[in-house]
Amino acid sequence: MKAIRIPGGLSFRAEPRALAVVCGLAVLALAGGVVLIGTGDFSIAPADVMSSLLGSGTPAQDFIINELRLPRVLVALLVGASLGISGALFQSISRNPLGSPDVIGFGQGSSVGALTVIVFFQGGAVAVSFGALVGGLATGVAVYLLAWKKGVHGYRLVLVGIGAAAMLTAGIHYLLTKSTLVDATRAMVWLTGSLDGRDWAQVRPLFVLFVVLLPVVLGYGRSLRMLEMGDDAAYALGVPVQRTRTVLMLSAVLLNASATAAAGPISFVALTAPQLARRLTRATGPNILASACMGAALLVVADWAAQRLFGESTLPVGVLTGMVGGVYLLWLLVTERRAGRI
Repeated sequence: MKAIRIPGGLSFRAEPRALAVVCGLAVLALAGGVVLIGTGDFSIAPADVMSSLLGSGTPAQDFIINELRLPRVLVALLVGASLGISGALFQSISRNPLGSPDVIGFGQGSSVGALTVIVFFQGGAVAVSFGALVGGLATGVAVYLLAWKKGVHGYRLVLVGIGAAAMLTAGIHYLLTKSTLVDATRAMVWLTGSLDGRDWAQVRPLFVLFVVLLPVVLGYGRSLRMLEMGDDAAYALGVPVQRTRTVLMLSAVLLNASATAAAGPISFVALTAPQLARRLTRATGPNILASACMGAALLVVADWAAQRLFGESTLPVGVLTGMVGGVYLLWLLVTERRAGRI
């Protein structure tokens, strides 16, 4: 642990290895974003992409980059970072590597909210996003209250969440059976999780919410580290346990719901990003910044792979993350079973 001082008399402590990992992942995510911007039917070299972003590109390149491709990449970065932080918070609060929003029902809750708007109200993109946000928040509140018994225990939260996920998945199937062919097609496209067609309308609210919630989450980082030692130890160290848990869970639900509203249910990024970040940093605690950068890098790389590795047919990014994440989940379950934790 090393103390770092900044102008104004402020200082913070950081692990040198963790700091190097965060910087490396941030560079990887941004470099991947530049490459992704240049990917498409009209390929643009990374140097030309940088020139255009700095205001020195041709009119044609400026239009393609700034109006068509840059919003998609910014959504990918923000969605990946939001999911990474959300997963880190839930896994830290539950003290369980399976405590991920897409495992314990929050992603399914957002999907039910979005499909309700599509099927019963034929709402537009803004209404669908609002429905996903409301559905995720409602699910978060319900799971928290159902898991409450003189506090929220980690395994109880996971078990209640898995039950909620099963019920909400049944609700998704029910909504699909009640929809018309047009609405069902639209719903299935949304449920795959995709970055296609994303524009500045998705970037702005996602960016504002991320900028507001990130300082809140970082401000509770020390208290969250204490919570990982157990409620009794956290109480003894002066941490307001229930207030801290409530604020962080609300922040995690909002981040996950906003990401789902912007891009659909992108599965397994919230599950894998915090675990990969922790293995790279080898540091205790939630690794919030590392998880955010890892989530952003994962989603950008996955979107590039979905566009380039399958010939002429491009895949929605949610399909690729689902395939890779499913393999990771099986590996995680085997590892946890061998360790005697499940």
